[in-house]
Amino acid sequence: MLLNYKFENFMSFRENAEFSLLAPKTKVKNRFPDNIISTGHGCEILKTAVIVGENAGGKSNFVRSLGYLKAFFQENKMVNSYKNCVNTNNDKKGCGKNSNTLQVFDIEILSNNGYFYLYHLEMDFIGIVREELSYKDEYRKKYRQFLEVYRKTCKLDCDGNEDKCMGRNTCKTSFATEYKIDVFKMEPELREVFENAVNSQKKMGLYVTKLAILGNSHAMNLVEWMTNSLCPETNVINYDIYKSMRNEEEDINILSDPRYIEIFKMVDASIIGIDIDKEKPFTNSVVIREKEDGSTFFQELRRDSSGVREYFAWAVQVFKVVYEDKVVFADEMDRVLNPVLSDRVIAFINGKEHHHGQFIFTTHNVLHLDLKNYMKEQIYFISKDVENLESELYSLADFPEVRYETTKIYEFYMKGILGGTASE
Repeated sequence: MLLNYKFENFMSFRENAEFSLLAPKTKVKNRFPDNIISTGHGCEILKTAVIVGENAGGKSNFVRSLGYLKAFFQENKMVNSYKNCVNTNNDKKGCGKNSNTLQVFDIEILSNNGYFYLYHLEMDFIGIVREELSYKDEYRKKYRQFLEVYRKTCKLDCDGNEDKCMGRNTCKTSFATEYKIDVFKMEPELREVFENAVNSQKKMGLYVTKLAILGNSHAMNLVEWMTNSLCPETNVINYDIYKSMRNEEEDINILSDPRYIEIFKMVDASIIGIDIDKEKPFTNSVVIREKEDGSTFFQELRRDSSGVREYFAWAVQVFKVVYEDKVVFADEMDRVLNPVLSDRVIAFINGKEHHHGQFIFTTHNVLHLDLKNYMKEQIYFISKDVENLESELYSLADFPEVRYETTKIYEFYMKGILGGTASE
């Protein structure tokens, strides 16, 4: 489960952005018992959250930041900040040497095996600047640092003329780095292998993934969670078309699960079954409906409404939340779904007991600003400054003047009092 997430210098986000799914400690949580997961490890965690903001405000960039971080775990690829992912106000002529390319990520989780992990990553256009991993087995305890790798020295040479530099793609840079490593209770022979890898002059992937390959349990727990439990689904033109291009085996297994139909039929109560096409499940599967007279009606998914096709794909992610304990970030899932269906999905997730999944979705639909279904801690806003084009993330809980009993969130938002509107 995700507890906290922070990042800075990513696309439209320049300053530090903070997102939390920890339940409030106040009595207000007693009004929303279904919205909270009691972990048994000393903390309570929120099941759902909604992020509201205008078009082009930065909502998709927020979800992309998680996908960006996950990719380093998933693909074990070379770690360094990418030009197109650095905030444009920090990127001077595209030159890494003269730009602020330092990106920082912090993520705190409760892993599937009951350990809390706090992971910290700093990287620039050269590579990793600092990487840390800490752990604990109870929320109230202090974290114990397990891994620390940081760059002690970095010598950078560039053959270009800084006065006439046209960007990092037009000149050649070379560098020499030295790293300091500290790994708690590591066997001497493995430490030697690890230190040699750390001080290699080649650009490399995350060091925590290397520890996982060497069989370290804490590193394996974090890598497994990042690669398998975190699901940032970024905005695409048509999510159903996007899924049809991938046809992943795990999707076929979910679509074939009898529990999936319970989720899918929320879009249309007349749906009683699905005949799954395993070759092209998101286009050629057949939706079976029952008419009022008891007769059945069969229709290929590709010939159904866009809302049904879209929800057919998104329902897979909802399944992952309630039955596989995944943490899903859905970017504008409701752009083709009406607010009633979106609320139905949230109610379904909150109403399901004994699951540790979480569902967070972005939207520009202000009808989700509802303190009957959400706590203030479950509502976030993303606002973009019209002058510097930088995004800001903040919570409704930051506004103490907002009262559960009296405040009309919709009116506050439309007047610009809460930010997050294009007219502010």
